[in-house]
Amino acid sequence: MWNGKKVSVVFPCYNEEKNIRRAINDFFSTGYVDELVVVDNNSKDKSMSEIKKTKAKYVLEKKQGYGNALMRGLKEAKGDLIITAEPDNSFIGKDVIKLLIYSDDFNVVFGTRTSKSLIWDGAKMNWFLRWGNVFVAKLLEYLHNGPCLTDVGCTLKLIDKKSYNFIKDKLNVGGSHFSPQFMLLCIRSKLECVEIPVNYRDRIGDSKITANFWKSFKLGMKMIGMIIEYRFKKI
Repeated sequence: MWNGKKVSVVFPCYNEEKNIRRAINDFFSTGYVDELVVVDNNSKDKSMSEIKKTKAKYVLEKKQGYGNALMRGLKEAKGDLIITAEPDNSFIGKDVIKLLIYSDDFNVVFGTRTSKSLIWDGAKMNWFLRWGNVFVAKLLEYLHNGPCLTDVGCTLKLIDKKSYNFIKDKLNVGGSHFSPQFMLLCIRSKLECVEIPVNYRDRIGDSKITANFWKSFKLGMKMIGMIIEYRFKKI
C-alpha cells in the first residue's frame, strides 16, 4: 500500500526457475507490494512449481511473447498502482520505492538502466546496448514530444490504474518491442510521464534477446520502425 493506494507488481516469466522465488520475496519484502502477478509464458522448466510455493498470483499466458505476457499481467493486476518488472535478478525490489515516490506527481514512471553509476558489474549492458537504447529513446522523445528519455527497453515501470485503463485497448504488441509502444502511447495520450534511473544487475539465466548481438540489432530496428510509424498515426 502506498498513500492509501493498492500496489501491484507484474512479472513476465519464461524459464525463470533459478531466481523467481527470490525475486518474488525481494519485491514483497519492501512492505509496499500488496499483490504480485506472475505471468508464466509457457515455461519449459520448473517455474510454475517455484511460483506456487510463494504468495504470488500465478497466471498462464499461452500467447508467446514478452508483450503478450505483460499485457495479460496488466489486465490481471488489481492495484491502483501497477509496476512491471523482471524476475531475473536484474532489478532490485527496493527500487519500487523510487517509482512510488514519483507516482505522487506523475501518472507514469519509466525506469532507465543506462545511468552508468547504477549499472552493476556483470549486467547485460555493453556499449552497444547502452548507446543503442539511448539513441532509440531520444528518437522516441523528439518525435513524440516526450520527457527526457534514455532507455526504451527497461521493464521496470509504473502506471496508475486510471491511466492504464485509458491506453489498454491500444496496446497490441505481443513481442519484445512492447516497451516503446507502451511509452509512446502514454506520452501521446498526454499522461504525465517521467523517467528515473534504476539499478541494473547481472541477470540469472540466459537473456532471450540481449545475449545475441543480431537479435538485439533486429529488435532495435523494429523499435525504430514502430516509433517512426506512430509519428504519423492518430492516437
